[in-house]
Amino acid sequence: MNKRFVGVLAFAFVVASVASLLLYRVLVNRPQSAKAAQSGVQLAVAEHDIQVGSVLKESDVKLVDWPGAVPVGSLTNLQDVVGRGVTTPIFAQEPLIESRLAPKGAGGGLAALIPPGMRAFAVRVNEVVGVAGFVVAGMHVDVLISGNKPNGDARLGTLSRTLMQNIEVLSAGQDFKKDQEGKPIAVQVVNLCVTPEQAEQLSLASNMTSIQLVLRNPMDREIAKTSGTALEYLYTGQKGKPAEALPAPTAAPRPRPAVEPAKPVIAVAVPPKKEAFTMEIIQGTKKNETKFENTGEGK
Repeated sequence: MNKRFVGVLAFAFVVASVASLLLYRVLVNRPQSAKAAQSGVQLAVAEHDIQVGSVLKESDVKLVDWPGAVPVGSLTNLQDVVGRGVTTPIFAQEPLIESRLAPKGAGGGLAALIPPGMRAFAVRVNEVVGVAGFVVAGMHVDVLISGNKPNGDARLGTLSRTLMQNIEVLSAGQDFKKDQEGKPIAVQVVNLCVTPEQAEQLSLASNMTSIQLVLRNPMDREIAKTSGTALEYLYTGQKGKPAEALPAPTAAPRPRPAVEPAKPVIAVAVPPKKEAFTMEIIQGTKKNETKFENTGEGK
């Protein structure tokens, strides 16, 4: 074998070994330098699992050195955390984010979960109305009402229509927390997140009609167009808008008998009536009157 070739091969092997060793040292030392650079960052994290609606205390949070990238909105001061309500579940050792806490002074509980401009309306339900306990916090439901329309057609019976769609459930029962095991719990009150106008409608509906909640997929945001139905239509199979919403039917007008056209009236000129004249004849002490007809002669 050529000695020159062997020398070149040995030199290449040495250069490759040195390059590999240098690359290995760079890769090993790089995470350590990054960790040392970020070792001074401290974030407020949860000491244990914290449920929605809880008010944070000093025993619930602590400051720790955060080795990785700092999440957006993280809090670094415990004074900015203590006393604020929790709007979403927080797990142990999880950083506290500004957007997951209620504003200062808002407190905790259900009020902290209500978005600005919205209201929480309590609807009394039973096992059937509450969809057998599957209506829990965070679900979305439709609100159906059933009753008799004022001054409506009594022949239609009870009317039913969808009053609201895609309404968020803030809480179910006295506990506004979600069931961790996912088991259905029968409740008597469900709090819905509605606008002030919807709250007015629900106030009348809860007092004057029967309310039924219909569970829907939270990812389904489409608003369905419904026309409602009536008790009579369940037996007749009729579909569409209730007849009460349409103009009341009226009897068709009867055809009138044909009328013959009036015959033209020919006007006949009537000659003017001729007046008679009277002549008085006096003979001595006698007075006589003689009447003569006017024949029109002599004119």
